[in-house]
Amino acid sequence: MIAEKLISDSIPSVSPGDSASKVLTLMDVFRVSHLPIVSDREYLGVISDKEIFDANDFDASLSTFISDLLLKPHVHPHQHIFEVAAVASSCGVSIVPVLAEDHSYLGSISRYDLCNTLTSLFAPNEPGGIIELIMCENDYSLAQITQIIEGNDARILSLYTWKPNVTTTVLNVTIKVNQVDLSGIIQTLTRYNFDIKATYMDQTPLKSLIDDRFDQFMRYMNT
Repeated sequence: MIAEKLISDSIPSVSPGDSASKVLTLMDVFRVSHLPIVSDREYLGVISDKEIFDANDFDASLSTFISDLLLKPHVHPHQHIFEVAAVASSCGVSIVPVLAEDHSYLGSISRYDLCNTLTSLFAPNEPGGIIELIMCENDYSLAQITQIIEGNDARILSLYTWKPNVTTTVLNVTIKVNQVDLSGIIQTLTRYNFDIKATYMDQTPLKSLIDDRFDQFMRYMNT
């Protein structure tokens, strides 16, 4: 997934001649706390509601806010969604402008759409179980983990790694597989001395089975 596919048609840009009060109204309507300032497709930066409230002059035009200190976060059309997320997080903005290679303004990505798309990458709606492993980062081997899971007739739906503390070598690995019953995978991981931090099993298929058995039992009792 790349940036140009995430551009929202609903995020407006504002111009240097717009009043601060108009910009606040647009932010309220579109439920964002930042908007891009654009003049003839030239991207000048983003204005935040905090900057406007701090200035306390709602009749002022946005031109009074434009300076070298104005935040200018942006990505280019073919940057990956992870890079978009990094910009949104590091800059603390609710929208991420997308600029063409000549730095002309193309549109913006809302943090809401970004979060929804990122969430979908982790297959949250697919039935299955989740395993969390903890290990030294030097011991991490995707090939070995994949071999163990596929050896138990399962496949990986999503996998990500993260460090709870950047100063340590400890690595957490979270894996979602397409099996609800994780017992076989757990036994194999244990046999290979993997440290299993936690497991989570999707109970939806099990609940459906129990409900079906209960319905059959009730029909039997009523005959």
